[in-house]
Amino acid sequence: MFGLVHCDDKGYVTRFAEKPTGGALAAMRVDPERPVAGGRAPGAPFLASMGIYVFSPKVLQELLTEFPDHNDFGKELIPEALRRYRVAVHFFHGYWEDIGTIKAFYRANLALADDGQFALYDPDFPLYTRPRYLSPSRLVDTHIERSLVAEGSIIGAARIRGSVVGIRSRIEDGVELDGALVMGNDRYETETDREVCRARGLPPLGIGANTIVRRAILDKDVRIGRDVQIVNERGLENHDGADWYVRDGIVILPKAAVVPDGTVI
Repeated sequence: MFGLVHCDDKGYVTRFAEKPTGGALAAMRVDPERPVAGGRAPGAPFLASMGIYVFSPKVLQELLTEFPDHNDFGKELIPEALRRYRVAVHFFHGYWEDIGTIKAFYRANLALADDGQFALYDPDFPLYTRPRYLSPSRLVDTHIERSLVAEGSIIGAARIRGSVVGIRSRIEDGVELDGALVMGNDRYETETDREVCRARGLPPLGIGANTIVRRAILDKDVRIGRDVQIVNERGLENHDGADWYVRDGIVILPKAAVVPDGTVI
């Protein structure tokens, strides 16, 4: 359930409710065929809030000054704004995903690698990222299907299917990624650094040789050893491990997590 808005014929918001149910939900219903100024008819009985708000600086400053303890836009600032100012809607009919849960976040990211799901290369709607001036990714005998690989990565003889691989990722030979969201690394390690890590029993940054990762989210700077299996072997739906978690059946390694050689999750 989303935050919902209700508007009049002029396109001004008359009510806002955060995840309403029952009678409160019924009160947010709008006529899907009703013409509304400022945009074409929504075509649905409810108007979901995308969580994208545009304030004039003066109005926002006044609200934050008068209510310094208000930190949530949907629950606190928008209701206050409705009581004091005119708040208008903007109807959006393009691509939009809610990522308020781990499952939704995972699904939305992997959808980027699915042809036809989202146009990343539309010349009429170009996407720009922060320039990092990294080298191109180097792939050595890598087999990739329906996946995205960001710049600056070094990938050996791995098999990558339906996955997203982030910047500066280091993936060794024999690795299998299937439905994995790998966020990459914030820095590189030199070969000397990597050998020192191994000598100390610490896996280097990245994913070690012959490791299998299925349906998982790997945050930045994780260190996964060799012959590891991250496959949710017990079929857990929600679980808190020592340095890993499961939410909605998706295994999550937090930032800088360390997984020793031979571990099975």
